[in-house]
Amino acid sequence: MEFRPRRTVLYLPAANARAIEKARTLPADTVILDLEDAVAPDAKDDARTAAVAAVAGGWDGREVAIRVNGLGTEWAAADFAAAAASSANLLVVPKVNSAAEALEAVKLAGGKPVWAMIETPRGIQQVDAIADVPGVEALVAGFADLTKELRAKPGPDRLPLLYAASRILNAARAAGKMAFDGVYTDIRDVAGLEREAKQAVELGYDGKTCVHPDQLEIVNRLFSPSAAEIETALRGALRELPAERATQRDDGVFEIASGGDIWVISPDCRSLIVVVAGRSVPNCSTPSASDSPTPSR
Repeated sequence: MEFRPRRTVLYLPAANARAIEKARTLPADTVILDLEDAVAPDAKDDARTAAVAAVAGGWDGREVAIRVNGLGTEWAAADFAAAAASSANLLVVPKVNSAAEALEAVKLAGGKPVWAMIETPRGIQQVDAIADVPGVEALVAGFADLTKELRAKPGPDRLPLLYAASRILNAARAAGKMAFDGVYTDIRDVAGLEREAKQAVELGYDGKTCVHPDQLEIVNRLFSPSAAEIETALRGALRELPAERATQRDDGVFEIASGGDIWVISPDCRSLIVVVAGRSVPNCSTPSASDSPTPSR
């Protein structure tokens, strides 16, 4: 399994070359080039070509996805074929409403992981079966469309959506998959974004989808483990380092398990990613020998 932070998942219109170039330097953990909502019908073909070209390189190791148009649309076949043959890390598929649709999406993805978007009441009803489909790596909440279909009027606490949010998260966790919160569309409301992101952290989501670069700092901060969480994980792992808990991969990287946390340490032991309760922080420094507890044997 590959360990990487996925706190911020940024949507970008695939047809916006300027936004894509800017995104190559932004602190988004995952970038989704969107062929669906962000692209007008008469621009779909050009956006598809642009997305395939954009994912070919220049992302400095950042995870890049393509969101295709939904199954059953006139653009789906061409989108899936192009994305599956591209250098994208994964495909994001909108409005997945059943396990059968999830299976079809996985088949069309050609071996790439699929992130299934749950955006309708039917999708909520079927979310457990969708999450169980092999090849579906994550569930992504699509609360904007769900709100419309429910005819709901959520306030700051998102109360009418909490049942759906919990269903999505529980299905993901039961299947051992990731779950990402929906977007906050009011890009000027900083306090509202912070409130909603905190709620997503409290619910247990792995990260949050974003629609604007200005949202990244807040979401990255809130979905990162606190200093206390990091210290607890480091010290706990140092106390529990029997040899059978440490493995070295073929690329030389060490993986050390401690309870529910995983250390991933570079071969020179200078670069560390700590996965704490499902949240990741890159490039943390290991504690010095003077303040580290003696590992138990």
